[in-house]
Amino acid sequence: TKTTIALLYDEESENAYDIRLKLTKEVLTIQKQDVVCVGGSHQGRNAPSSPSSPIAKDPRYEKRWLDTLSVPLSMARISRYKAGTEKLRWNAFEVLALDGVSSGILRFYTAQDGTDWLRAVSANIRELTLQNMKMANKCCSPSDQVVHMGWVNEKLQGADSSQTFRPKFLALKGPSFYVFSTPPVSTFNWVQAERTYHLCEVLFRVHKFWLTEDCWLQANLYLGLQDFDFEDQRPYCFSVVAGHGKSHVFNVELGSELAVWEKSFQRATFMEVQRTGSRTYMCSWQGEMLCFTVDFALGFTCFESKTKNVLWRFKFSQLKGSSDDGKTRVKLLFQNLDTKQIETKELEFQDLTAVLHCIHSFIAAKVASVDPGFMDSQSLARKYMYSS
Repeated sequence: TKTTIALLYDEESENAYDIRLKLTKEVLTIQKQDVVCVGGSHQGRNAPSSPSSPIAKDPRYEKRWLDTLSVPLSMARISRYKAGTEKLRWNAFEVLALDGVSSGILRFYTAQDGTDWLRAVSANIRELTLQNMKMANKCCSPSDQVVHMGWVNEKLQGADSSQTFRPKFLALKGPSFYVFSTPPVSTFNWVQAERTYHLCEVLFRVHKFWLTEDCWLQANLYLGLQDFDFEDQRPYCFSVVAGHGKSHVFNVELGSELAVWEKSFQRATFMEVQRTGSRTYMCSWQGEMLCFTVDFALGFTCFESKTKNVLWRFKFSQLKGSSDDGKTRVKLLFQNLDTKQIETKELEFQDLTAVLHCIHSFIAAKVASVDPGFMDSQSLARKYMYSS
């Protein structure tokens, strides 16, 4: 159990009063101070005694911290931003339970306390999420396991929106990447996702603009900044680009969460590549409709759909470069192992973005299977975290 004295802040009235926070593994409790009777002539008695009785005593009162609100942490989320704005709350955050119960704005006396409690509450939420994942995985086949899930904030598309970010719940499960408005708490909920994408056909990218918690702490202490306004750009952001150029931008509250999402996407994608082994797409080459396969073991193969006659095949290591028109056409440059000459294969796909992401996923998985340290060496989030 972890406790501290903090402030419960009302943003409308700008008033605040002392509260006591009590954190356990499953619940965050808000306590308020009140005066209670702890002794006296009527304490524990059914009938009053006479004034002359030697056991009669004056009532005794004490100030004590009493529980006023309990916020369950299972599937809860944290928000550090003022509603409808991009202003980061100064040494403060809000905890919102799955059923919508809010802790209110919890403001801390020092930046260090705010950071410590943010990390502590986040850690307990993450541990409970892991427990929920384990329970869900007991009902799922080995090929459909949950690798990671949790709350994020999604950047809204369009300038006419009153809010630039809104909460979303993401999950990496089996072959798919899911986007939910609320967490899936039953098997039926998994088919109610707002968006579902094939993991091999999405590209995860960490945004360059973000800082560690220590940097925010130093900015607060030394620059005296109280309300950060990023004009639609938050720290700890990542994007997921899907087929046909569909893009999502997400933000998390901590740099450590960003690193976990990056590593989880890599792990889930590599597992799916090794599980499926290959993916085949229809393409146009030299005016003919053909099949183009990306295979974990064989590399690239182009063949006729009816006769299965192989027209050409190259290993991943033979791919020396590529270029595309950003629409449907791509040029793949392969080195012939015999002549050492570069051969150009120009292909056309209906969804070029999905094919390019698939190629990237398979090549990355191939390299990772040979070099176990490849994932860590490619992790931008981990580099920033541990170099600070």
